[in-house]
Amino acid sequence: MASSSYSNPPCAACKFLRRKCLPSCTFAPYFPPEEPTKFANVHKIFGASNVSKLLNEIPPHQREDAVNSLAYEAEARLKDPVYGCVGAISVLQRQVLHLQKELDATNADLMLYASNDVSHSYPVLSNPTFMRINTQYNGGESNPRYASPWNNGSLDENSNNANGSM
Repeated sequence: MASSSYSNPPCAACKFLRRKCLPSCTFAPYFPPEEPTKFANVHKIFGASNVSKLLNEIPPHQREDAVNSLAYEAEARLKDPVYGCVGAISVLQRQVLHLQKELDATNADLMLYASNDVSHSYPVLSNPTFMRINTQYNGGESNPRYASPWNNGSLDENSNNANGSM
């Protein structure tokens, strides 16, 4: 048996860099051998030397978070070389703004509906989501009128059948 054998496999960083993984390896706790692409991505974007310097300057209790942030940014940078994770953040912020506007419109509709007379038979249709759903159930019409059994499903002579059949 050779004396240079060791019981632990090399970490992903040492394996990628083709060097012997020593017990004092800076990368070993953060780049396990089961996650080789994690280090490969970080190395491709930031470089092993820069990551090593960064990890040595950071307090030990913050290193894991730093490595996870580097790995996330590296993966985002590989997917979107120009914007990286900022592009993903921007998309999510736009979605939040859109959903906030939709929520505000729905709340306004609810307030109008609640303040209207109960005998009012037509819902308020300023919310685009409600209009889209209502259109699907009214045979393509955006008018909330319904087909009456007294007019054989037609709303008037010039309109389509409100049952959805055309």
